[in-house]
Order: sequence, then structure tokens, then C-alpha cells
Amino acid sequence: MASRTFQGRVVIPGTVSAEALVSRGGFNTLASYQTALLLGDKQVKCGDQNNPDLYKKPMAGRAICLPETIGSTTGGMAFYTVCALEKGPACLLFSKTIDSLAAAGAVLAANWTEHPMPVVDQLGDEFLGYVQDGMTVTVGEDGAVTLSDPEPDATGGKK
Repeated sequence: MASRTFQGRVVIPGTVSAEALVSRGGFNTLASYQTALLLGDKQVKCGDQNNPDLYKKPMAGRAICLPETIGSTTGGMAFYTVCALEKGPACLLFSKTIDSLAAAGAVLAANWTEHPMPVVDQLGDEFLGYVQDGMTVTVGEDGAVTLSDPEPDATGGKK
């Protein structure tokens, strides 16, 4: 299995392994989570129709790989809320420097919920160019992010 490691800056420490979900454009936090929060969608499918990379894809428990967040000032509260409801992403991995609103939501989730999400930023454009949906993402305490191709299932297909 091929793998590649990228080094970023730890914003919220933690270790996790999860399936990658990649947004090549800005991630509108409120638009992405609003429908799931209002309608109680357990899979937390992305509701942002302006994000073709993620629209209608399940986000809960995934390693969200993104350049940056955009949109409403309620973005931080959206991250906090999905984590408090046990519907948050496994982690957030930014190619650029995290913005203050996403950082605020991550800090709230880390300190006031039972379900914090590790956050690493400054992974670089090469990271975002390399990562693909479905890859296995492993985040280390030191901000090392290892990307691996998914392991084949019993039938030889990808999990």
C-alpha cells in the first residue's frame, strides 16, 4: 500500500485515522452543515450546493481536507454543534492557515464537548493536490498527516 506523509502545524492535538473527504475550494461551514442540523441527517450530508466536491456526500466521521473555510461568521458554532451532537468530522486538515472562525469552533469542540476533532493546518498546496476522496488519513500528535490508498476488501475492491 502506497503512502505519503505531510507535516503541518497542530492547532488541536489528537490522533485519528479516517477516510478522506476532499474539498478543493473553500468550505462554507454553515451551508455545508445547515441542512443536516435542521433536519437531523445522521450521515450529515453536505448541503452546500455551491461545493461540487462535497455536495450530498456524507461528512460525519470523515477527515475533511480543505484549503480554507468561507462564509458566515457562525461557522465556528457549526463545528462546535456538530461535534457536540456526535456528528462532526474525524478531523480537519487545512492546506492553508486556519481562519479564526474555524479555529474558534475547533477550540470550543475540544474544550466543551466529548467529541473533539484534531485539526492540522499549513499542510500546503501539494497536500491538497495529492489527497483524494477515500484515502485513509492518519493524523499524528505532532501534525504528521499520512495518506494511504484504501485497503482492498475481501472481494478485491476498495473498502
